[in-house]
Amino acid sequence: MRLTQTKDGTVIEVYVKPNSAKFGVTVENDEVVVRCTEEPEKGKVNKELLKNLGKRFHANVKLVSGATSRQKTLLVKGLEKSKVELVLQGQSS
Repeated sequence: MRLTQTKDGTVIEVYVKPNSAKFGVTVENDEVVVRCTEEPEKGKVNKELLKNLGKRFHANVKLVSGATSRQKTLLVKGLEKSKVELVLQGQSS
């Protein structure tokens, strides 16, 4: 997993798969894969991604880069790298 601790929180790199049957987050081959149900048009996937990850991490999640790419960089504000890892591994924070 590509996670980087910063003074603002944790930066995480994810790969997004749109048009999935349901929203889900998995770690495959050391890469965070997020399945989104929305179509990749007019920022719908980005909105779904930020909303659902915000709920999952109980923190504000901001898109840093990759607005039109499937490879995205996100900032989980105010959360330590270790807590982000726990949530991604399926444990509650």
